Amino acid sequence: MLAVDIGTGTQDILLFEAGTVIENAVQLVMPSPTALLAERVKRATADRVDLLLTGITMGGGPDHWAVEAHLKAGLRVWATPDAARTFDDDLGRVEAMGVRIVDRVDGSNGGRRLEMRDFYWPELIEALEAFGVSTRFDAVAIAVFDHGAAPPGISDRRFRFDYLREQVARGTGLEGFGFLRDEIPERMTRMRAVASTWTGGVPIFVMDTGPAAILGALDDPVVRATDRAIVVNLGNFHTIAAFLDDRRIAGLFEHHTGELTAQKLAGYLDSLARGTLSNQAVFEDMGHGALELGPVDDPPQFLAVTGPQRALIAESGVRVHLAVPHGDMMLTGCFGLLRALAARLPDLVPAIQDRLGPAVHRH
Repeated sequence: MLAVDIGTGTQDILLFEAGTVIENAVQLVMPSPTALLAERVKRATADRVDLLLTGITMGGGPDHWAVEAHLKAGLRVWATPDAARTFDDDLGRVEAMGVRIVDRVDGSNGGRRLEMRDFYWPELIEALEAFGVSTRFDAVAIAVFDHGAAPPGISDRRFRFDYLREQVARGTGLEGFGFLRDEIPERMTRMRAVASTWTGGVPIFVMDTGPAAILGALDDPVVRATDRAIVVNLGNFHTIAAFLDDRRIAGLFEHHTGELTAQKLAGYLDSLARGTLSNQAVFEDMGHGALELGPVDDPPQFLAVTGPQRALIAESGVRVHLAVPHGDMMLTGCFGLLRALAARLPDLVPAIQDRLGPAVHRH
């Protein structure tokens, strides 16, 4: 099984093979697709050439900022509709940036052509085959962060958190944030775009990055042994924290990591544990939102943190456990993907549990 956790800073890749010691599994931590595209845009800016963006909707952030800088440098950018939606689902707003939307790509479109995509399958195959690694998989699982296609006039941050709230209300747990190709909600355009690129003939499973990381953190033995906990994933671009009560999602908030200081994060986590965190306060602080619980009589005392920016909470002096599932923090999301995949495809359960151990379930 191939698990790929695509973030803003890195894409973390795990090849799971039944019967193989998980510590010996082939793994890669590579620059993220949005970071790779941003560098290509910057080279075009330095070369003073216009751009033609093709492909599909992918992750934003660095690529968006690089395109804005390219336009500010007085250079032109054309983009197909699907590629342009990387920057905003409202194509009118993309055009307001200065990007020219084109319905087809032909000789009339000038500029250096760059393809927008999140899944670097051909490049991964080439790298693996260079080291004699088999590229025949029984399933592929990919995690991406998806704001969803917010209707005009609706904040994409609110739209994103409304989606998280609805998923929690479904009661399917962390595993319920993942979907097989034909199950992906229509509004989750980035997930659907990733799934549409897969032509490998085996199941593809797509999941949200935040819940995948929280689920993967439960494979840390100390976290596994704790029934009530706050589990946090401090990603390079987004931070998500879940109040887990007997593995049930009792509370949740999501924010932009870059908007958080150590002390602000500590305050948010304390409020989450006490049930006093305000959805509106998180939103007004440029975050996505929070589930409002009401006062908690017995706040959890255990705080587990994973993610590449986990040093942020250490600066606050708050006592935390650094979750390292199966000895590899950067693969936390990949382990979450495998657990969620097993929950969706029961035939894979024996192989996954044989290597990762029994799944952690709600009582």
